[in-house]
Amino acid sequence: MTVRFRDVWSPASGALTGLAVVVSVSAALTGCSSGDSTVAKTPPAGTTPATASITAPGAPSPAPGAVAPSTSAAPADPCAVNLASPTIAKVVSELPRDPRSQQPWNPEPLAGNYNECAQLSAVIIKANTNGVNPTTRAVLFHLGQFIPQGVPDTYGFNGIDASQTTGDTVALTYPSGMNGLNTDVRFHWNGNAVELLGNTPGH
Repeated sequence: MTVRFRDVWSPASGALTGLAVVVSVSAALTGCSSGDSTVAKTPPAGTTPATASITAPGAPSPAPGAVAPSTSAAPADPCAVNLASPTIAKVVSELPRDPRSQQPWNPEPLAGNYNECAQLSAVIIKANTNGVNPTTRAVLFHLGQFIPQGVPDTYGFNGIDASQTTGDTVALTYPSGMNGLNTDVRFHWNGNAVELLGNTPGH
């Protein structure tokens, strides 16, 4: 006779069945952990995905061998003619007044070739008056310095003849009274003083 144990229950079989239930619940909970949850994979509200940083391109570097432009002005040439030299204004302000009008002299030259390198140079100035035909005169310089003594009379000269003027000789002009022609008188620096060379034909 065969005996069946279908309806027989033992503590051991009950324990195994309970253990199987616990393992099944644990596996289910593990499958729904925070690591796999939908909330954990969704970015929080108010945040934006990170984007690549964009940097503006820098200023282009100069080409090899390129020279940067200079911003400083070139120094003035002391041997160039400079009728705006402060020396002229200072000298003119110290001259005796015009004997005819008793007025001082205008410091702005009418003509001239003043420079600091010439053995002899000159400027033409006029009396500071509004009168008709104001007095004019020449002021002579040696190496840019006023020659106060030993100079022949220079009143009446009204210009300089550049064609007959050199580094040590100045040709001053004055009206000849003949059809508007001028007469030239040359003054020369002889190494020690100014000497008169004489008149030349008018132009």
